[in-house]
Amino acid sequence: MKKSLFGLIVLFILLTTYTPKFNFIENSNLYIQKIEIENTYIVSSDQINKNLRFLYKENLFFLNLKDIEKNLKQEPFVESFSVKKIYPSTLKIIIVEKKPIAILHNKKEKFYISNKGDLIDFIEIKIYKDLPTVFGNGESFYSLYQDLQNIRFPLERIKSFYFFESGRWDLVMYDDKVIKLPIRDYLSSLKNFMLSKANSNFNNYKIFDYRIKDQLILN
Repeated sequence: MKKSLFGLIVLFILLTTYTPKFNFIENSNLYIQKIEIENTYIVSSDQINKNLRFLYKENLFFLNLKDIEKNLKQEPFVESFSVKKIYPSTLKIIIVEKKPIAILHNKKEKFYISNKGDLIDFIEIKIYKDLPTVFGNGESFYSLYQDLQNIRFPLERIKSFYFFESGRWDLVMYDDKVIKLPIRDYLSSLKNFMLSKANSNFNNYKIFDYRIKDQLILN
């Protein structure tokens, strides 16, 4: 009995005083050696890798996501991202890019307008060369765009949008038809145009003028 008690005491002392030489977190091979960038079409994966090169040799376990976010914000087309840690040494970053819906011309400046209403500095991008053009107010356009979506207006048929200082819009279609909207309550005008477009009697008219309340002037 005494020997058993003595053995337990020795074991307790050993367990409470022994310091292992190996620390899993600090001494293991959890250092980033590879960064994979996925889901990029416009943004350059090489540029992102270059911006994040400070992460190499950082510990994957203690990764600070705010450092990544700060650097990715430098890329104007990055909307959001997610991170996947692949142990022991790979970091995978999945990018969600902003989606342009129109090209804004405001005085001498030129931007993309995203589907969330963000303005993105314009650069030539082949897949977006046929986007509709907006002349005037980008913020007012986004409200109009949401209304057009809500009534399921055929957005793909619109070639350009013109904003006037009075606060109203002209829509120019790809078939050269022009919709002149009123300042207020333009949704009923847009719905009326959609019905009129389906009527063959209106095919020869180019201008649909709704500026006077409760009237449609054709030309």
